[in-house]
Amino acid sequence: MSAHAPADGYYVPHGSYWPIIGSIALFLIAIGFANYLHDLANAQYIALLGVALLLVMIVGWFGSVIHESTHGFYNTQVDKSFRWGMGWFIFSEVMFFAAFFGALFYVRTFSVPWLGGAGDEVSTQAMLWPYFDAVWPLVYPPSDAHTLSQTAFDIPKATVPAWGLPALNTAILLSSGVTITWSHWGLLDKNRLQFIAGLFATVALGILFLSIQAYEYGHAIHELNLTLNSGVYGSLFYMLTGFHGLHVTLGALILTVVFFRALFGHFSEHQHFAFEAAAWYWHFVDVVWLGLFIFVYWL
Repeated sequence: MSAHAPADGYYVPHGSYWPIIGSIALFLIAIGFANYLHDLANAQYIALLGVALLLVMIVGWFGSVIHESTHGFYNTQVDKSFRWGMGWFIFSEVMFFAAFFGALFYVRTFSVPWLGGAGDEVSTQAMLWPYFDAVWPLVYPPSDAHTLSQTAFDIPKATVPAWGLPALNTAILLSSGVTITWSHWGLLDKNRLQFIAGLFATVALGILFLSIQAYEYGHAIHELNLTLNSGVYGSLFYMLTGFHGLHVTLGALILTVVFFRALFGHFSEHQHFAFEAAAWYWHFVDVVWLGLFIFVYWL
């Protein structure tokens, strides 16, 4: 194996055991979760073992990639392949959220009006659900809201207002987009202090965002009675905001790794793809949140 990649070809690494460890980890997670759904014994321990193995694989494999990068094993062609890979990964994430936004659009634009009798020539709405209010956010199921049994449906007292914690979180996340860009400018200008300070500020703002969202969830569940069992509105609210929160968590973890690498002197103004990839991902998270704030909280 050559210590450096050829100038115009790919670096081909030696054989690695990390892929098989990752496969075993994912298998254990799937088996553990399936057993948990069937209330089988020790299911959670199987899943936790899979998660632990997955974390070991991520740390080890990324450590190998970092070692190869800092020792000059990669060239322009490898850098290009990394960029294409990250681009397609973010595109897949765009499609992931597009599916949920599409579901929200379909429910609000078509399903709720249909349940309310729109385009209904035989007035089934008047016969089946005469008290159903076809308005969004949908906090009542398509039934007689005055006689509905409350055992199977958590009717919220109110929805989460947009101009409270969500608006504050919007300002925080947009500010984090500014700090990560400021950090990038510092790296390009060979200003290590600005580079590191911007990274630290971005991670801190991400953690603050997640803390406020956790508080908001607690308030929504315990004070407003808004749960996953609150019909399509509750389901879409938690699916969209919850998956976004997961992405913020992953982005903050990635930026934390980049931050510590920066403290060790990694990255230069000419070679810093790992930082760029993290910044791309963080800006994607910002844009998704803007869509969430507008279409989930505000409108």
